[in-house]
Amino acid sequence: MSAEAGSGQERGLRRELRFWEAIALSIGIMAPGAAMALNGTLPASLVGRAVPLAFLFASVGILFVSYSFIRLTGYFNHAGSAYALSGVTLGPRAGFFSGWALLGTYLAFTAASTAEVGLFGQAFLDGTGIWPNAEWLLISLVAAALIWFIAYGDIKIATRALLSMEGLTVTLIVIVVVVIFARVFAGTAPSGQSFTLSPFTPPSGVGFGTVALAAVFGLLSFGGFEGAASLGEETDNPRRNIPRAIATAVIAMGVFYTIVMLAQTLGFGVDKQGTESFASSSAPLGDLSRSYVGPIMADAINFGVMVSAFASALGTATAGSRMLFALCRDGFLSRRLGETSDRTGSPANALAVVMVIAIVAFVAQRIGGVSAVNAFFYPGTIGVLSMLVTYIVVNVGALRFLFLSRRVRAWEAIVPVIALAILIYVIYANVYPVPAFPFNVFPYVVAAWLVLGLGIVLFVPGLARRIGANLAEREGLAVEESPGS
Repeated sequence: MSAEAGSGQERGLRRELRFWEAIALSIGIMAPGAAMALNGTLPASLVGRAVPLAFLFASVGILFVSYSFIRLTGYFNHAGSAYALSGVTLGPRAGFFSGWALLGTYLAFTAASTAEVGLFGQAFLDGTGIWPNAEWLLISLVAAALIWFIAYGDIKIATRALLSMEGLTVTLIVIVVVVIFARVFAGTAPSGQSFTLSPFTPPSGVGFGTVALAAVFGLLSFGGFEGAASLGEETDNPRRNIPRAIATAVIAMGVFYTIVMLAQTLGFGVDKQGTESFASSSAPLGDLSRSYVGPIMADAINFGVMVSAFASALGTATAGSRMLFALCRDGFLSRRLGETSDRTGSPANALAVVMVIAIVAFVAQRIGGVSAVNAFFYPGTIGVLSMLVTYIVVNVGALRFLFLSRRVRAWEAIVPVIALAILIYVIYANVYPVPAFPFNVFPYVVAAWLVLGLGIVLFVPGLARRIGANLAEREGLAVEESPGS
């Protein structure tokens, strides 16, 4: 949408962001600090010392998955992200379904990440003695209020805050990683660990299938990489900057994740005792910080991860509000949710809905006796499953739009085909073997959400027609040649 349109007859989003502010949203949602704090333990229980290999596989896999987003955002820019990309390539019904699935992801992720703020805020306040036995719900409620306030304000402030917060956390993690490598190379590691590249080879008895399964959990660390696409109407030169932002975020985080997982693996040790310690740790970065640097660094890491979780919740609230705004602007629910604030230009009404749902979700879990850890993992798992469905729809749309119309070289079709195989495998690995309760229920929760979305688009009179008309006429959605072709 042009700036003139946004300031004229339609109250629209403001085009005022640059490349670095767009990439901040993708990185913020992925939350590399929080991902590195928790996501290596389960792979360690599966593949032992080969956690870095699993994350390397995951990084390559996400490059295939992100290809369709990178290519399609070279043609289209829209606040609806996957909603518009699927709607233009496969039709309005597929677009609504894809957007509905991703909206579910952003709602779930906002609740999960806000609960995670409480989890690591509790660890920080308890560890420093500021507030022993702190109540995580109160911390999460304060965080939710701040997230709502920042997301309601100027989008430039929100994205710069995201980049600053993740920058702080990543800096702390890099310090720990450098100390681990230095002490391992110097032979002064706590248990005499030495440097080796064996973490990039599977241990005896671990087959490729097990490494691939462990890579599934690495792949989930990239969830939200597409976040920059939701800023397509607010970024200058979006057909150039949005694809660059998505690609840069994916590549940079892939390198970062692999290096950090190598450091954690070497830090605990590549022998049986070390990998078991890694797998059983509830806070591996904190444990390594304490043993390699000292308790002050462990507290700093807990604080940094808390900030990273806050940034992730801010990112998903920002992207989720724009998804709901785009759907409602094109005819879903109330037109009021498709309006922006005159003062800040943010989709204030849509943001209110996103935040209220997220707050109700984590408060209800606390009332139900759910721990802070599970208040993160439960909605996080639901959000991931819904997200994978969105990625599948977008990749199918890319196949149809890019290759049937011969807009790119034919051999590149193998990329989204491989991406679809990866995504289907990840879904399979999340539902079979059937996980323990309550994780066995979550696929049905996601299925119910998706069926509801499908029912809405099929049976609400005229919705598909209105969506199609609005997508077709909105400036920036006309088919043009991508500058990267």
